[in-house]
Amino acid sequence: MYLYYFLAAISCWFGLQSLLSGIRYAAYVRRETSRPLPDFQPFVSVIAPGRGLEPGLIDNLRTLLTQEYPRYEVLFVFDAPDDPAIKIVDELRSGAAVSTRVIVAGPATDSGQKVHNLRVAVNEIDPQSEVLVFVDTDARPTRNWLRQLVAPLADDTLGASTGYRWFIPERGGIWSRLRGVWNASVASALGSDTAKNFCWGGSTAIRRTTFTRLDVSERWRGTVSDDFTITHVLKEAKLPIHFTPNCLVASVGDCDFRELLEFTTRQIKITRVYASHLWLPLLLGSALFAIAFFGGLLLLILQIFEILSPSFLTPLFVSIIFALGATKSLLRFRAVSTVLSNTSHRDLLAHIFLWPFASLLYLYNAIAAGFSRRIKWRGITYELKSPTEAVIISRES
Repeated sequence: MYLYYFLAAISCWFGLQSLLSGIRYAAYVRRETSRPLPDFQPFVSVIAPGRGLEPGLIDNLRTLLTQEYPRYEVLFVFDAPDDPAIKIVDELRSGAAVSTRVIVAGPATDSGQKVHNLRVAVNEIDPQSEVLVFVDTDARPTRNWLRQLVAPLADDTLGASTGYRWFIPERGGIWSRLRGVWNASVASALGSDTAKNFCWGGSTAIRRTTFTRLDVSERWRGTVSDDFTITHVLKEAKLPIHFTPNCLVASVGDCDFRELLEFTTRQIKITRVYASHLWLPLLLGSALFAIAFFGGLLLLILQIFEILSPSFLTPLFVSIIFALGATKSLLRFRAVSTVLSNTSHRDLLAHIFLWPFASLLYLYNAIAAGFSRRIKWRGITYELKSPTEAVIISRES
């Protein structure tokens, strides 16, 4: 029991530190969303790599063509000319007021398909373009997203401006909501510390001159993760990354249990390869939490049935650990709700009560990432040999 109390006390301490970071995150979101935007609106090239159909695709892509931004182009990039999503893009392009193009990049051979698509597309942008913006096709930006994402680059000392995804269930369901809670803890890792921020490939803006000077396209060669790689390049150059809370982007949709495990484990496998220094703390931290919280619940049950001697410390530690995490989840959700209007009361309840299970899921992901570097992404299976070498194992048509 003394060992449990010791571990539970440590877990409470980490929980308190996490809550304080949540308070700082909420304050940063409030501060940044109330700040006037710089008047910086150069010509922008928006690059949207895609592969295949997905729920809500037409609504997601439509938002890219209706941005409140004066001058920009959108490049949709696919690996094959018969990709079914191209038909949807063509229908949307027919009535669009913005310049659009469809680029067929061909199948990747020495990198991830998304990275290959990006590398081809950056060579096709309009010569007058001053800023490159990368967006995922499962993101559904607001009408002011592009202006808000580009505006911070008025400061030419910045390396990049980034947002992040926020999952919003469409029909609901426990697994869809758990995915949102799992993802939310990553979203709140961003904040005021530009040296610790990271780029999310689904919503990132970078000056063209910076992209070219740092030779990002060549640094992408052989990689699967576009965002981890560009983050590494910017940090190597000691260029700050600005997190733009107004560019938290809704990713609307649902998933089942298999899809939840596939998505979350893939993210941690990629993290282990491209940011290995984060994997061990994640494994140890989630293991500590599982012992302190779920182990405490087990001890409490044994004490209730008088299998173990009762102690007021066990329910006290369990309650404190839960309260700290639930409070952080509440603060984070309220902060994000000021940016995204399509969150719901049910989503809030999920964030408050499901976060312990999201932490348990992180433990599973970290363990799985310790035994395998194979991932499946958009129908393509990769073996991640190293941060600069990805081998394509199989490809679905």
